[in-house]
Amino acid sequence: MKLVRFLSSREGFISVFCYTITAVFSFLSFAPLSLPLFVWAAPFGLFIIEKRNRGEWKKLIYHGFGFSILFYLVSFHWVYYMTTVFGGFDWYLAVPIFIGSAILLNFKFPVYLLVFSFLAKRVGRFFPLIASVSILFAEFFTPQVFPWYFGNVVAENQILAQNAEYTSAYGLSAFLFFVSYYLFYLRKPKNFLRLFSSFLSKHKNIQKKFVFAGLGVVFVLVLFFGNGYYLFQKWSAVKPLAERDVLVVQPNAPLEFRDGRNPAEEIRNLMTRIDAMTDLELKKGPVDLIVLPESGIPFFTTHDTEVTRFSRIYWHQFESLMAILSLRHGANVFYNELDADLVPTALPGRISRRDVRMYNSSVLMNPNGERRNSYQKVFLLIFGEYMPFEWMYALSGQTGQFAPGINLDLIPYYEPRKNPSSQIKNLHWEDTMTMGPAGVREYYSKDKVEEKQMGSFLPLICYEVIISEFVRKFQGDPDFIVNVTNDKWYGNSVESYQHHTLGRMRAIEFRKWIVRSTNSGTSVFTDHLGRNIDNDFTQIETTAVIRKKVQVIPGEMTFYRLYGNLLSYLYMGIVGLVFFFYAKRNS
Repeated sequence: MKLVRFLSSREGFISVFCYTITAVFSFLSFAPLSLPLFVWAAPFGLFIIEKRNRGEWKKLIYHGFGFSILFYLVSFHWVYYMTTVFGGFDWYLAVPIFIGSAILLNFKFPVYLLVFSFLAKRVGRFFPLIASVSILFAEFFTPQVFPWYFGNVVAENQILAQNAEYTSAYGLSAFLFFVSYYLFYLRKPKNFLRLFSSFLSKHKNIQKKFVFAGLGVVFVLVLFFGNGYYLFQKWSAVKPLAERDVLVVQPNAPLEFRDGRNPAEEIRNLMTRIDAMTDLELKKGPVDLIVLPESGIPFFTTHDTEVTRFSRIYWHQFESLMAILSLRHGANVFYNELDADLVPTALPGRISRRDVRMYNSSVLMNPNGERRNSYQKVFLLIFGEYMPFEWMYALSGQTGQFAPGINLDLIPYYEPRKNPSSQIKNLHWEDTMTMGPAGVREYYSKDKVEEKQMGSFLPLICYEVIISEFVRKFQGDPDFIVNVTNDKWYGNSVESYQHHTLGRMRAIEFRKWIVRSTNSGTSVFTDHLGRNIDNDFTQIETTAVIRKKVQVIPGEMTFYRLYGNLLSYLYMGIVGLVFFFYAKRNS
């Protein structure tokens, strides 16, 4: 009842209006609409609430939850769809899960309001650094399953985005709130006139304060826009070492069969579709690398071991088709699969189901149809690929029980075959009914080429691409980044665009191209400046192919790869010391 009375009051109306400003303006600024001008006013809702409730800590926490829920409702409404479709929960369970996740995973809003209010109360005057360091602290130290930062929205501006090479999204968040707080202060004409009259004042102390404040904001604007422009020009002029012809196949594979479809028939149709799509596109000319997405062929593996046979996930026809694709076209094939092994404590000589560990894995098959390096997903998605507690698996039959990988090596790829196949009749999916993997390799044995490593790429599965701190743990200098993902669980929503936009920051931080391969859209190629090539996105919930020449940018360890979030930590530390001595002096 208290909540109803509050929402029907004038104070409640103003509060909801402020939540809406932040939520809607952030959504308009972000993908797929990408109207970045709105982002500069998005923090206004937070500023108004903090000012009206300064020092009232309990109220600020409740208002923070209000921002969290409305922000989730506007920008992350697809979470509800995922909960019902992927999780299989009924609406009466999905709604509280949605609200609970909105609060827990957007805790940055109440934390921001508390930190901002505390500092503003201690300083007692207009000081934009307060707004800046508060959002940096809130984004750094609050949990987020789907990390979304205000800096990602600022990065929709192509020039400002280049600063991510030094600061990642965090620094752009700090920049946004610094500038936005200035704009918020000047929203009233009387404040603007006060500044103008201060400039004309004959009082030297007032003039000094005005000049200092003005020079401060000018310096920050010049620093970010100037450095962004410099980096944009610098990296635009870089000549690539080479180009790699890459084909992405988007097969729109089924996720599950709860609607009564025949699984065997659907999988046969899927394999036929992948075979035909690849063959049709490569009649135009060979490629260096074919990339299939996460869950492009679900439920199975090509890794033939005692454990995978025991788990009934090895399927010889899957391996045969991957070998046909690589041998028929003389190309590397990178595809996603399940994989399995035994836990270290398993007893020798017998396999028990409880001793089997499953992995979300991607593997490369060389141009000779031979299985080479694989990558097991390290950063697993909570509630999607694992549950934090064992008893929770009973709540959702769709949630996987995967083990995290431990290997952070790059994936080598090899020189493709330069000549067409010598076979008069090429193999296709139908031939896997009678021909196993060994038979396929024997059939194309005359086309076998010497294995020569051509380069390596950095493999990322699904939302690993949006965790900047994780991606920089990979060692070595990749030619480019390959991100395979499956966004089909989110339906025809904005999630796929948001997922990509958060991930494309890695292209700037690493100065490497990104190949994004999705099961059902949107697949796209992004260059080392964070630009989507030809703005060519595949449609959602469709089958499609997309092919581009990926540039290999000369290896250079960027500042962010070397030092991570060092600048953000230094900024928080320096500003924290300034506030400490300021508060101590005034006390």
